[in-house]
Amino acid sequence: MPTAVIADDEDLQRGELQRLLALVWPELEIVASCEDGGDALEAIARLRPDVAFLDIRMPEISGLDVARASAGTCRVVFTTAYDSHAIEAFNLGAVDYLLKPVTQERLEQAVIRLRSQADAGVDGAQLLKALGELDRRLRTVAKEERIRWISATAGSTIKIFPIEEVLFFEADSRYTRVVSATDEGLIRVPIRDLQAGLDPDHFWQIHRGTLVCVRAIARARRDELGNITVELRDHPAQLKVSQTYAWRFRSEVQMR
Repeated sequence: MPTAVIADDEDLQRGELQRLLALVWPELEIVASCEDGGDALEAIARLRPDVAFLDIRMPEISGLDVARASAGTCRVVFTTAYDSHAIEAFNLGAVDYLLKPVTQERLEQAVIRLRSQADAGVDGAQLLKALGELDRRLRTVAKEERIRWISATAGSTIKIFPIEEVLFFEADSRYTRVVSATDEGLIRVPIRDLQAGLDPDHFWQIHRGTLVCVRAIARARRDELGNITVELRDHPAQLKVSQTYAWRFRSEVQMR
């Protein structure tokens, strides 16, 4: 019996997809229904499903990040509210996508494709290549205004940080630390909301609560247990990298 994991931070969308799957693919067993990317990663690693239906835009850990971290372990179908022109122009190959609201007819097409590929196995390298291209295309159509400066507090003082001077953002209780080479302050904006206004080529998420400026990274060290720590050029902080984002530090050339 084929198995699947569903991940979407919207309860109604998640429930509707599960309902439609029961109609068009009754033999499919939904082994986990997850409301965020972290739960989806855990479920995929533990349950080893045949298919993962992943919402592209989930807070903190996106569907793209889940797919990268689990590349090669299962087939991937993205659900997305992005306009179709952002995706359909490129041959997805290793992945498929469903535009929201998902229709029964389009889901049936995806299921036919999944069934036809069931015996072919999953090519992890091909999937990673497809995900990189999909990520690039989606970022080129993103219309969010990029953050240019941050107004942060330090006691009774308000400090202004041009975004090009920020080394990293780190979740700290109810606040987020904004850290430059010479100063720091606090803002009430959570990490997941900051991401929407930051250039993903310039700021990488390396942990559930950490965003780091790529240019500020001096090196990444891996200990004997496989844990990765990032060291910065102009700051003594050492930032932990979660396994979810370890793929960012594979030995390869990054080109955009």
